[in-house]
Amino acid sequence: MSIDNLPPLRQVLEQYDLMPKKSLGQNFLFDLNLTSKIARQAGALQDQPVIEVGPGPGGLTRALLAQGALVTAIERDERCLPALAEIESHYPGRLKVISGDALEQDFEALFPDGNKPRIVANLPYNVGTQLLINWLLSEPWPPYYQSMTLMFQREVAERIVAAPNTDHYGRLAVLAGWRTQSRIAFDVPPQAFTPPPKVMSSVVHITPLDKPLPCDAQKLGRITQAAFGQRRKMLRQSLKPVNGAKLLEVTGIDGTRRAETLNIEEFVALANALD
Repeated sequence: MSIDNLPPLRQVLEQYDLMPKKSLGQNFLFDLNLTSKIARQAGALQDQPVIEVGPGPGGLTRALLAQGALVTAIERDERCLPALAEIESHYPGRLKVISGDALEQDFEALFPDGNKPRIVANLPYNVGTQLLINWLLSEPWPPYYQSMTLMFQREVAERIVAAPNTDHYGRLAVLAGWRTQSRIAFDVPPQAFTPPPKVMSSVVHITPLDKPLPCDAQKLGRITQAAFGQRRKMLRQSLKPVNGAKLLEVTGIDGTRRAETLNIEEFVALANALD
């Protein structure tokens, strides 16, 4: 499939000697049918701002641009910048590449006009979860972004959408379920990537809720970290670092329960009781 007149991605990797680095969590997507499918999950993109993290050689970047998006891409690997510059010149005025670490990026400052971007990314595996937590805990809320369409390992995707009393339910599910609606859009097999990861991947689409239950994000972050940090233990034990006995008394939650049995409303109640 050709979505533009640029060279095939395998040729780009050879031209710029871009072998994926395990230390950067890189797994490149070559299939432009697949990158276009990911881009379409984000909705109508014509003249819409998009943030992409970890574009690598630009497979997803090209799909986003081909669908009319205005892309701001953050890339830590300087080896990829010449390949991205080639795409930038092919789509003049539609791609802005920032060289740097996404974990240190002030994303909101990139859009001072208040035009809410969509975040669309095949996230590097080693920083994907932390980036998502940062986005879920961003203040003020509703956030500066319109939606997130993100690729994760399948296990992480299941942790985002999990319900209470299931194996994958944990901190990520509580934070995502508190402030957003999330769904797994589709799976991506290992052979779609170079190099192929050992596990299945999934694309997750996440939409912020306008009015989540009132709660301080940092307090909920502390409660969930304590509760699931020792998830096999009873709450009266796991919540000790945050004065759990008092919190359980105030909220009326049974201290012999375990974290995975609590729903989001109960976690919010614990966070709101935190002094």
